[in-house]
Amino acid sequence: VQSVIAREVRSRGVPLVLSPVVDIVRDPRWGRIEETWGEDPYLVGEMGVAAVEGLQGPGKFEKLRDGKVFATLKHMTGHGQPEAGNNVSPAQVAERELREYFFPPFREIVRRTSVGAVMPSYNEIDGVPSHANIWLLGDVLRGEWGFDGVIVSDYGGVHELETLHKVADSLEGAARQSLEAGVDSELPEGMAYATLTQAVRDGRVPMELVDIACARMLTLKFRAGLFEDPYGDWERSEQITGNGEARALALEAARKSLCLLTNRNETLPLNRNTMGRVAVIGPNHAIARLGGYSSVPKQTISLIEGLREIAPEADFVTAQGVFITTSEDRSQDLIELADREKNLSLIEEAVELARTADTIILAIGDTEQTSREGFAKNHLGDRTDIDIVGEQNALVDALAALGKPLIVAAYNGR
Repeated sequence: VQSVIAREVRSRGVPLVLSPVVDIVRDPRWGRIEETWGEDPYLVGEMGVAAVEGLQGPGKFEKLRDGKVFATLKHMTGHGQPEAGNNVSPAQVAERELREYFFPPFREIVRRTSVGAVMPSYNEIDGVPSHANIWLLGDVLRGEWGFDGVIVSDYGGVHELETLHKVADSLEGAARQSLEAGVDSELPEGMAYATLTQAVRDGRVPMELVDIACARMLTLKFRAGLFEDPYGDWERSEQITGNGEARALALEAARKSLCLLTNRNETLPLNRNTMGRVAVIGPNHAIARLGGYSSVPKQTISLIEGLREIAPEADFVTAQGVFITTSEDRSQDLIELADREKNLSLIEEAVELARTADTIILAIGDTEQTSREGFAKNHLGDRTDIDIVGEQNALVDALAALGKPLIVAAYNGR
C-alpha cells in the first residue's frame, strides 16, 4: 500500500510525505487515535518500518529511487497520551516511560531505514515543548540514535511556542528556539522563520544555525534528485492514480483490516439460502466512512450498496435507526449531536421494520466529526468517554431485544 502511495505522489513531483504516524496511543479519548497503529510499541515499530520501506525503499541508501518518496516520522513524542486525552495537552510521562514505550518505534525506524525526516509533536514533556526540546531532538534523536535527516515542524508548531506554550515572547523568539533545537524547516508557511533574516543581520541569531538547517535541507533535495529532475509527470500521474491495480490492492487491504470480534451461533458468513429478509439499519449503513483526513474519493460504496451488488437477488430492507450528528460535513467546526426525540422515533421505526426481517445488520460507530483531530479551540475532536455517541446504545438494545440474528458492523476511529 505504501509503495503505491509513493509512486502516485512522486509522479506529481513531490519527494516528501508527512507520514507515517508512529505515535503509540495510551488514551483512547484522544481524537487522533484513528491515525495510529495502537498502543503496542513493537507492533507500531514494525508497521512503521514497513511503511517507511514502502515509501522510500528498504534499507540504507544515499539517493532516493525512482517512484519513491522520503517519509516523515510523526510525532516525536508522547503525543498519544495527552493529559485528559486532550489534543496538544502536556504528556505527563517520565523519561523511563518515554524510553520503554514512546521512543522504540522512532528508534527502530531510524536504526533500520534511511528515513528522511522526523516531525516533533505539538505537546510538551516536562514543561518543554517538543519544537524547542534540545534534549529530545538533539541529544536523543540526532545524538543517541544518529539520525541524519531533516526535522520539519508540525503545522504551526513553531509559532505556537509563542501563542500556545508561552515560552517565547515573539515569532522571532519562537524561531530562534526551534532552530537551536534542530528544527530545519517550519511548516506550512514559515511565518516564524521569516524573521530569521533580520535576526541574523542584527546579530541576535548566529548565522551558523541557519547554515546547518540549510545544509540539511539541501542535502535532502540532492538525495531526492530535485536538482536533476524537479518536475512531475502529468500523464503518468493520471495513468497510475487509483488504477485497477491500486484499487485491487486497496480492496485486499480493506478486507485484511476487518476484525471479527465474536461470531455467536455461526451467524457469519451469511447464507443466502437461510438468511431470509435482511434489515440493514443504522447511521452508517448508507454512507462510506473514510476517516477525518481522507480527501474526496474517486469512488465510494456504502454497506448497503455493497450488499446489494454482491447479492442482487436478496431481500434487503433499510432504516436509518438514528442520526449521530446533525451534519456530515467533516470540515465543520461545531459538532452538534442529532436530536434525541427524533432519534427515539427513528428507533421505533427501525424496530418495526426489523420485526419483518429474519436477520439484522446494524451499522453503528463514529463519523468523521466524532473521531478527528482537535486542531483548534473551535474545532474539537477529543472525547470525555469512549462509548458510542448519542442514542446508538438504545438502538442496539431495542434491536437485540427482538431475539433475531444480529450482526453489528462497527465503524470506529477508536
